[in-house]
Amino acid sequence: MTKQGSWLLLVAVLFCWGCAKGTLPVQEKESMEDFAPVTAQYGYLQGKAKIVLEEDSGKITRGTLHVRALKDSLLWFSLSPGLGVEAMRGLLSEDKIQLRDRVGSQDLNLSYAEFERRYGISLSLALFQNMIWANLPYSASFEDRLIRVGKKFELTQVRNKVRYFSKTDTRHGKVAELSVSSLEDKGAILASFPKFQDLNAQPFPAEALYKVAIQDSQGQHHFRIYLNWTNLDPQASPLTFPFRF
Repeated sequence: MTKQGSWLLLVAVLFCWGCAKGTLPVQEKESMEDFAPVTAQYGYLQGKAKIVLEEDSGKITRGTLHVRALKDSLLWFSLSPGLGVEAMRGLLSEDKIQLRDRVGSQDLNLSYAEFERRYGISLSLALFQNMIWANLPYSASFEDRLIRVGKKFELTQVRNKVRYFSKTDTRHGKVAELSVSSLEDKGAILASFPKFQDLNAQPFPAEALYKVAIQDSQGQHHFRIYLNWTNLDPQASPLTFPFRF
């Protein structure tokens, strides 16, 4: 896999690792009653973040990430590693993943089923939203395990051969830590959200750190990604989502 290909696959995995709406045995009745996770509410949203990527080789790349979203429908992003030159543009819908590599030749135009068959990872639009905005990957149900430890609720869920372990902070109702790992050892993501900001009376991440492990035919690859959101507008006017191969 080329370095540019690693960028593409990394962005796809980070922004789309599969999840869906689900339904936890709970050991204490009061735990379920007190558990009140907060999900980001918006129609259109746009944002800008500083991004730092550290590869397992030690190489560090810095850049700017621009995001536009229509909740539960579309996600558009543009990545510029430096000097304002766009290196990658992507559009994720409910049905497929489209990534345009403006530097190399690693474009992707795949359905989620096709992507899973090629890379062994189940993807969807839903988890991109959840992983970026610090939401639960699934709604909690009595199929799952929920316990309270201090000021956090720890939730363990298994869906479609993927294990999700989250810690939701009782102070703001958002996910502070999340691990997503394949039960077949095909990949994993560890996410932490050290700081939050208040936007229109809603908590949104101000910073995020992701540790990503993905596997392809050439072996396993590891990345660390740091996001510092410099601008977020969850009440943006109707936006366009320009994309063309």
